[in-house]
Parts: sequence; C-alpha cells; structure tokens
Amino acid sequence: MDYKLELVLIPVSDVDRAKDFHTTRAGFTLTVDTQVNEGMRVVQATPPGSACSIGFGTGMTSAPAGSARGLHLVVDDIVAAREELAGRQVPVSTVRHMRDGQWADGPHPGRGSYESFADFADPDGNVRVLQEVHRDGS
Repeated sequence: MDYKLELVLIPVSDVDRAKDFHTTRAGFTLTVDTQVNEGMRVVQATPPGSACSIGFGTGMTSAPAGSARGLHLVVDDIVAAREELAGRQVPVSTVRHMRDGQWADGPHPGRGSYESFADFADPDGNVRVLQEVHRDGS
C-alpha cells in the first residue's frame, strides 16, 4: 500500500495575496482555485517537479495565519534554487550548513544530501525550508 502526501495546508490571511506570491513570485503552478461555497475557497499551488501541493484558502483551517513552519522543499542544487527565488524577488536566506553543531555560511563543502539549507517565508510568515538532496545516492 502506497501512502502519497499530496496536499499540505497553510494558514493565510489574504487568499489572493498568497495565490500571487506562490504563483507569480515563487513560481508554483496553480492547480486549483475554486469557491466551494460562501464560506470556503480552496486554492492549491504546486512547486515545480513536486507531487505535493500547498493548499490555502478560506474555511480550511483554524490555525493562525503565518504559523506553518518547517515545510521542506527538496532541491538538487541549493545554490541555483536560492538564486532562482531571489531573482523572482522572494526574500530568501543565505545558504547555510551545520559545522561542529553551529550554522556556517554556504553550502556544505561536500554538497552531501540533507546538509545544506536556506529558507523563505510567504507574506504571512509561513516558512519553507529549501534542503539539498541528491536522489542519485550522493
């Protein structure tokens, strides 16, 4: 039995602003935007290459806007991913890695999987973490 995560909800205060941020600035693909009823609007945006979408809207979650933390977006080149987001005017942190239990600037020297990170937040403060992972075993 496969269990496939296909949607993660994030709480936002302004649906149209969140939609614009994700599609125009972050470069996600709009997959759903539907008004279900008077109290519920569902928007889903999918990161390039992902099988999992980020969902937001009205009437979907009682969590406070901006409270989502630690959603990881896995990339195979952390430096290129960071540059792409920055080029789209997304405020994204510098790339960092752990060395001797402390954060150090730049990608991990060996560019090993699960060792280099950067992060950015949407206009509400929901944080996404970029994490470099190589699926070819490196």
